[in-house]
Amino acid sequence: MKKTLFILIAITFAMSTTSGQEGDGSLLKTGDTAPLFTAETIDGKVIDLAKEKGKVIMLTFFATWCGPCNLELPVLEKNVWNKYRDNEDFVLVVLGREHDRETLKEFSATKKLNLPFAPDIERKAFALYADKNIPRNVIIGRDGKIAYQSMGFDAEEFAKLEEKLASMLR
Repeated sequence: MKKTLFILIAITFAMSTTSGQEGDGSLLKTGDTAPLFTAETIDGKVIDLAKEKGKVIMLTFFATWCGPCNLELPVLEKNVWNKYRDNEDFVLVVLGREHDRETLKEFSATKKLNLPFAPDIERKAFALYADKNIPRNVIIGRDGKIAYQSMGFDAEEFAKLEEKLASMLR
């Protein structure tokens, strides 16, 4: 019983900790130029990262079935989206890895989330940044370079993300 509990705790810790370091599936490191792509949110807004240069951009990659993602998304909405949604210098895109528009609309309604969800059906956007592990957050600075990365969900690490974002949007 103790061994099983230890294994479950170890797996949970490994899946929920964040590091933003190489080895966690990241294909890029802090300071690298962020790859550009275009996404269309479930409400029809087209976000072209090339046209958003000069703004602070946050990408969140998730899946509807992912436990840590489901823990993170309400925190993302409350602590980031609700705070910065009207800031003209901020762009958030929440990309549903392997999900289509209808699935994301249903998920958004069921979870009562008002985030700017966009489908990434074939993992095309995700594949530019990582090859595994979600949730994954990437903050791109005004200069188009990656300023911050995290993987998994941990309240302390997410607080660091919030601090970084706040400092960049001052």
